[in-house]
Amino acid sequence: MIIRKFDNQEERLDYIEFRQTLLFDNDDVSRLLFEYEITHNEYVAIMDLMDKYRTAIDNQQDISSARFETEMYNILSKEHYGDYHFCEYITRAFMECGRWEEVFWALYGDNPKYKGLRVN
Repeated sequence: MIIRKFDNQEERLDYIEFRQTLLFDNDDVSRLLFEYEITHNEYVAIMDLMDKYRTAIDNQQDISSARFETEMYNILSKEHYGDYHFCEYITRAFMECGRWEEVFWALYGDNPKYKGLRVN
């Protein structure tokens, strides 16, 4: 468990309100964000990163899971540095919610454990 530190009460209140919203949303993405104690600002940055990778895929640029994970670590708190599982889990959760599917498949789709997920 991460012990979040806040610079002021407003930051703490924003964090609590965001977590409450996640509880009410109760989808795969929200549950993962709640479990990993992601802040609203981190979530917005994660969505920006997902958009960046969608654009790179659309423009047929080279992407890699290693580069994606490094960029993700730069967004998250230091306690999550090196947690490639979160990177994989969040892209899969987005995919399962119908968001940024192409990013998941481009980064992790070749993994044998996901063979059965692909619907052609």
